[in-house]
Amino acid sequence: MDLSLIIMQLLSGIALGAVLVITALGLTIVFGMLGVVNFAHGALFMIGAYAGLYLASLTGSFWWGLLLAPILIGAFGMLIEFVLIRRLYGRSIDDPLLLTFGLSYILVEGVRIVFGSDGIPFPTPIQLVGVLDLGIGFFPRYRLFVIALVAVVLLVLWLTLEKTRVGLIVRAGARDPTIMQVLGVDIGRVWLAIFGLGVGLAALGGVLAGPMRSVNPEMGSLVLAEAFVVTVIGGLGSIVGAVVAGLMVGVSVSIVALFAPEMATIVMFALMAVVLLIRPQGLFGVRGRTA
Repeated sequence: MDLSLIIMQLLSGIALGAVLVITALGLTIVFGMLGVVNFAHGALFMIGAYAGLYLASLTGSFWWGLLLAPILIGAFGMLIEFVLIRRLYGRSIDDPLLLTFGLSYILVEGVRIVFGSDGIPFPTPIQLVGVLDLGIGFFPRYRLFVIALVAVVLLVLWLTLEKTRVGLIVRAGARDPTIMQVLGVDIGRVWLAIFGLGVGLAALGGVLAGPMRSVNPEMGSLVLAEAFVVTVIGGLGSIVGAVVAGLMVGVSVSIVALFAPEMATIVMFALMAVVLLIRPQGLFGVRGRTA
């Protein structure tokens, strides 16, 4: 088999992994810092795709959709946290899980009523249509853009959480909210921001995935499963784990699809099983921390 074909497939896997990374990152941030398993994450991914498509159609620009959809859906996530999730802090982890599970059904059915069940094509921005000659083969411009944008988002997120006062407050508030309250920090705002960030990342993943697949009410279901697989492989609550595992899953699925397409979906679950057998806490997870 031609080496260039394998390299192109590897790049496709990285592009797929980039979407998985940004989506799973929102899931793992919310769990790692709030202890909430957000089962509505896939539905919010789907809502983000629809919001991006609608805003792009309304403004005539994909870029406005890409910018505004994560912000608006992130704000919607903050509303969910303030009205619903906040009442369940300190209770069993099953309570927010069941609440968000029900919420996901409400969101999916609401979108189905408004937009119908059929898939809607999400046009690729004109600036990114076509392929780029990499010397060893041709690769879609849009997928290269997705890889680059996710890399920039990850860098900004890491610098914010690790190198700024805001990041310090967020990390400290997640570890010991009582001490932060004693120090005069409004911990409620910290939780609000964290949940909004997680939902905003899900929406960003939805917008980025839109041009690579049709937008439909069920698109969040598979993505939720994939995001959970990535989160479990990387380690619950581990940001680094989400990045590494997302790329691992994306590349594995893409390479397997080249040789055995019927096994492409199965390989991610097989990879998760192997990791759990060797390291039950995940690649970067903390031993003893489980959902």
